[in-house]
This record gives sequence, C-alpha cells and structure tokens, in this order.
Amino acid sequence: MSTTAKGKAVSKKRVVIISDMHCGNLYGLTPPYWHDKVDDPDLAVMQGELWRWYAKTIDTLRPIDALIVNADCVDGRGERAGSVETLRLNRRDQCDMAADVINYVRAPNIGMTYGTPYHTGKIEDWEKDIAKDVQADKIGGHEWFTIGGVCFDCKHKIGSSSIPHGRFTAVAKERLWNALWAERGNNPTGDVIIRSHVHYFGYCGGSDWMAITTPALQAQGTRYGVRECSGLVDFGLLWFDVQDGEILDWKPELAPIEIQATEAFELCPDGPEIR
Repeated sequence: MSTTAKGKAVSKKRVVIISDMHCGNLYGLTPPYWHDKVDDPDLAVMQGELWRWYAKTIDTLRPIDALIVNADCVDGRGERAGSVETLRLNRRDQCDMAADVINYVRAPNIGMTYGTPYHTGKIEDWEKDIAKDVQADKIGGHEWFTIGGVCFDCKHKIGSSSIPHGRFTAVAKERLWNALWAERGNNPTGDVIIRSHVHYFGYCGGSDWMAITTPALQAQGTRYGVRECSGLVDFGLLWFDVQDGEILDWKPELAPIEIQATEAFELCPDGPEIR
C-alpha cells in the first residue's frame, strides 16, 4: 500500500463509502420525514426498514473520519419509467433527501464523485449542489482520495455482466487502466479501486491492491430492475480502517435479504375448484 509522505505516521482513520442512494425514487434510500408521503403501505414499510438498517449501521461504525460518496445520489425525473416510481419529482427535494443521508454520517471529511447524467442531470449537475449543501471537500468525475496513506481511486460508472463470474472482469480492468495511467505519470496509483453503478458488491485483488464494486443504497424491485436485469442485488455500504499506508480492516455491510424477501404466489390453491 501507499506510504505516507516522509514516513510521517498518521493515526487510524475510519472510512465509509456509500453510493447509489437514488433519493427521490420510491426504492431509493429515504429519510424518515418522507416515509408518510408514500401511497403504497408496503413500500413505506420497506423504506422504514432500510432507513433503520442504514442508521443503525452508521451508528455502529462511528466515529467516521472520512466519507466517500460515489455518486447517483438522486434518481432524477425517471422518464424511462414514466415517473411512476418517483416519490418526489422536484430535484431540489431529492437533493435535500440526499443531503440528509450524507449528513447523518457526521463525517468531518467528505469526498464525492459525479454520477450518471440520466439520474443526476444532463444539463445541470445536481450533485454539485449536494456537495455544497454538505460542505464536501471535493467532487469530480474521477477522483483519487488519500486517507491514512491509502489511495482510493473513485469513479462511479463501470460495466456490468449478466454472468456471475464475469462481474469481476470490469473492475479488474479498471485496476489495470489505473496502473497504466500511473506508469505514464498521469494519475496516482490506486491502492483501492472503487466503482459503483451496478448495485452489487464484488471484489478482486492482489497482494498490494484491491478492486471493488460497491453495494447500492437503493432497494431491489424497480420496474427496470425487475423486467430487464438478472443477478444478485446488494443493499449496503463499505468501510475501511486505514493507517500509515496500510488497510488494517475492511468489510462490506449488507442488509439482510429478509428485508426484501419475496414469496411464491400460489396460483392454484387447494380447495374446491370454481368454474
């Protein structure tokens, strides 16, 4: 892992990484103030359960020294779904929700990246407004954040795969590109490659590097996800403890499947047939 400048020792730092909150979507991470504005009682219950899981997880991880928000904080207008899954169409309201999610962490240092234009603004950059609201230290399209001597290479978008063993290829490729760009002297060497967008946790690595796709903070069940996608979806976040250029510990925190478990519908129940 990276060494600190001039061998200067640094204290242990806790880093939390969140992404893909999609605030404003019915399935996005939604602060409590908005729960009673959902017409569907089942969705309101799910939102409450997911927020309580998020709050409890963050509470357990405190104190948190640095927060990385790897984009898609808001969901946008949801045109492709006819806006039928939009809790609040006003993007300013969505930004307020996202700011509440970020501020709940109470991290003194915040780094952010920009997300998918379809969600976060093709003309506007709504995440720039969120960065101002939460007083983020930095936001950019592709950022390298050094914390405790460890360099996190952070960018939102990455390719997905419809086969389980193919999910590691895209993030491994990102690590190789990082190494090639660093060899030219164009960017820092990333110890930890962080990508998001695909809504599942994945990991690969070597003796001195790791590459990760982050879990999302949007629940499964959206119209697009159900009708057009395959594969596991992970709701959660990541945390790292780093010091003096070393990763002391790290873990993905994933919400239990029971929160969104589905049951088979009994199409032909026992009993007398009715014609």
